[in-house]
Amino acid sequence: QVQLVESGGGSVEAGGSLTLSCTASPIIFASYYMGWFRQIPGTGLELVARLDTGGFVYYSEPVKGRFVASRDKAKKTMYLQLNALKPEDTAMYSCAADCEPSIGATMAAKGEDLRYTCNYWGQGTQVTVSS
Repeated sequence: QVQLVESGGGSVEAGGSLTLSCTASPIIFASYYMGWFRQIPGTGLELVARLDTGGFVYYSEPVKGRFVASRDKAKKTMYLQLNALKPEDTAMYSCAADCEPSIGATMAAKGEDLRYTCNYWGQGTQVTVSS
């Protein structure tokens, strides 16, 4: 049974930072494409960052230049550092594993269809940014 557990969410003022963690077990961590997604209230699921097995990270336009995704293969943990946070970043953030390798196919999926692009999902951690 693959389990993904997120932590690190919380409340922060605009301009602040948070670091989210996602611990995965017992998958072969290094072999999986992984991703961070978020569900903004009143809107659909959206991709935040997608990590391939070679270390390349794709970022969505709203977070590019502000968020940094990484993973520690030895610790089987993926991170999302959220910097220069804005109120519009308020969302439930989820990590996912065993994701679609094609970034084109991932980007073609919209809203809840994004859930079909990865096979394993965490329960999510809430990030709230106040103005």
